[in-house]
Amino acid sequence: MKHILVIDDAATVRLYHRNILETAGYSVDEAINGIEALEKALVTSYDLYIVDVNMPKLDGYGFLKEFRRQEDVLQSPAIMVTTEAGNQDKILGYASGANLYMTKPTKPNQLLSYVRLLLGEVA
Repeated sequence: MKHILVIDDAATVRLYHRNILETAGYSVDEAINGIEALEKALVTSYDLYIVDVNMPKLDGYGFLKEFRRQEDVLQSPAIMVTTEAGNQDKILGYASGANLYMTKPTKPNQLLSYVRLLLGEVA
């Protein structure tokens, strides 16, 4: 079973993504900010990360930059899911290490198709 970490400071958003992913058969963990996410990512190997941008303590850009610097952890794909929809935001997202950039609110089918694609589950 594929293991996904959902990183968002909003409990409602984490629950929304958890429900979509668990219904599709994925195992889901949650983190409320980039610091907690980094702590979890350094001790547990995740197959995919779903990352919000605007969070306290360490934002999504900061989390991805720091995570991508780690040489001794499995570098799994990351989807940045955020309300920030400007071109500059997308450029920052990809420069930070995101594999895909989506704006909220996410549509369940679209999110799942991107998750499956990044996990190599699409024929």
